Amino acid sequence: MKDELNITNEWDKVFPKSNKVNHKKVTYKNHFGITLVADRYEPKDYTGKLPALAVCGPYGAVKEQSSGLYAQEMAERGFLTIAFDPSFTGESSGNPRYMTSFDFNVEDFQAAVDYLISLDNVNSEKIGIIGICGWGGIALQTACIDTRIKATIVSTMYDMSRIAGNGYFDEQDTEEARYNQRVNLNNQRNEDYKNGRYELAGGVVDPLPENAPEFIQDYHAYYKTSRGYHKRSLNSNGGWAIQSSTSMMNVRLFHYANEIRNAVMIIHGEKAHSLYMGKDAYANMIKDSKYIENKELIIIPNATHTDLYDQKDKIPFDKIEKFLKDNLE
Repeated sequence: MKDELNITNEWDKVFPKSNKVNHKKVTYKNHFGITLVADRYEPKDYTGKLPALAVCGPYGAVKEQSSGLYAQEMAERGFLTIAFDPSFTGESSGNPRYMTSFDFNVEDFQAAVDYLISLDNVNSEKIGIIGICGWGGIALQTACIDTRIKATIVSTMYDMSRIAGNGYFDEQDTEEARYNQRVNLNNQRNEDYKNGRYELAGGVVDPLPENAPEFIQDYHAYYKTSRGYHKRSLNSNGGWAIQSSTSMMNVRLFHYANEIRNAVMIIHGEKAHSLYMGKDAYANMIKDSKYIENKELIIIPNATHTDLYDQKDKIPFDKIEKFLKDNLE
């Protein structure tokens, strides 16, 4: 069956368009047959074949938000880049909508690598990926399996499997809490089947309750204001299908992270509520590993989780560029 895509050709990003890069929409399929839609950026002036990057995230965002900003910035710095919408979201295909699964997530990154390697103006030996927030965790998981990826940047990461299984800050890390969550998810399946539709969890809460935690306030300030709101973003609107988190509760990421031979940089904000996940992922990656010389953990002073979504004075693009160029040689 042919995909029916509704691709927007106008510039509808939450960040301004650069006059230093060329931009166009592209499509390609993953090995599940889903058509992914991406924004492709490349420098206006270059010679030879380019190093290339695939960018995605945050979880529940679209390519018109943070990932596009990262992709455009790195294209200004000499890379061919794509920022893609994951399966079931944004302009990409896949039904039912607003579902998620780690198998699909990793495959989406691998399909992006397939696409990049196929391009005549890309050096297939110089491929990297950048994952933001929950897609930072997916980027690290993809680096565990895909040896074609020579360098991985993990920015302000979430381990979505840890959140699903333990709750925020591991405050629900008990068998009883997990059992109750499983009951709730399976009851939701009953309701969805009866109603013939998948109930959405809701995006970022709006309006903000008076006692909202600071990190929820930060999310609201990005997803629900002109700073980052986008009409196709799940987080800005209705959110994921509730039962889509089922697979997350049944899987743990990063089991083979200490076997990653290629380069990985994990970046986190000093004031990010999610910092503990980045620190633990880094520690897990280098524990009992023979491959630690090309692994880095960078903590950005005074930066919150969402600062690394779009605050260009805090996102360490110079360090990212140097790390990539050093490790894509």
